[in-house]
Amino acid sequence: MYEQTSMIGPQAAEAPAVRYYEINEETARNAHYCVHMSDYKPGSATAEYRRAVDKAAALVEAKKARVSPFYHDKLDALLDALEISSWFSERFDGGDAILTVNPGSGGLEAQDWTDMLYRMYVRYAEKKDWKVTVLDVVPGEGIGLDKATIQIEGRNAFGMLKSESGVHRLVRISPTDDKKRRHTTFAGVEVLPVLPDDIEVDLNPADVRVDVYRSSGPGGQCVNTTDSAVRLTHIPTNIVVTCQNEKSQLQNKEAAFRVLKAKLYEREEQKRQEELAELRGDRMDNTFGSQIRNYVLYPYQMVKDVRSGIETGNVDAVLDGELDEFVIGYHRWRVSQ
Repeated sequence: MYEQTSMIGPQAAEAPAVRYYEINEETARNAHYCVHMSDYKPGSATAEYRRAVDKAAALVEAKKARVSPFYHDKLDALLDALEISSWFSERFDGGDAILTVNPGSGGLEAQDWTDMLYRMYVRYAEKKDWKVTVLDVVPGEGIGLDKATIQIEGRNAFGMLKSESGVHRLVRISPTDDKKRRHTTFAGVEVLPVLPDDIEVDLNPADVRVDVYRSSGPGGQCVNTTDSAVRLTHIPTNIVVTCQNEKSQLQNKEAAFRVLKAKLYEREEQKRQEELAELRGDRMDNTFGSQIRNYVLYPYQMVKDVRSGIETGNVDAVLDGELDEFVIGYHRWRVSQ
């Protein structure tokens, strides 16, 4: 770690004055190995990194005392980025994510809500300059979507977005209700990591039934005219994955197997966690009220995360992808517990 004093302020034209700080190579080497260990314990590399963040914070405050206030926001932004990175020390946090939105109870309302959430996450990814690949979008009957799956590629994409997994609740005046009554509807968000090629998953191709069919969504050449869509059914677990947004059957098949692999890995991880919870006597609450976030459009406007307590009245901005207040706010709350 180093501080380059000549990069900011009126002295920028002078020769760089660089002060180097000692790096604990043994700690760095151990942290590198931890990332690749199958028994890696979440948070085991965090303490050392947070000490580095604290040291950087002290350097920033010292620098702010010596430079024009014009540069203070830039210094704070650099420090914020470093702090955020320190939160993501689990195995796949730094990688890409597969995000799926499924309608819950609420009929047409739930399908419309699924479409709204799908658009919200696409806009959020675009604002962060992450790459979005649509893997599967299934139109609902009449309005909205029956399912949407996207792959999001970017630094810490999975680490950031895994906080979005759970039930999202919407309260509003239904646009499909002639009597303009208030409706409550739900949608579920699932976030999985895109697994590296070196991760082994117990997936026997003989256990997977592959069906092909014509895409049901809008598209260009080849879509809707050939059997390019793919449905995978993992027979032992009855997990079904569909992909229809690529132009070729081969591309859809590869994308579907990528999602299936992630789902099977997540299933095994959940099984291990449940076994540990049973040994510890932990109990999961899956009853009504377990939603992670409420979006209220009527009789007042508010979005509130029920875990961190963060809330805002600017619902339109949130639904347009302004999610950092909730995503970063949740992780800041999580590490403080």
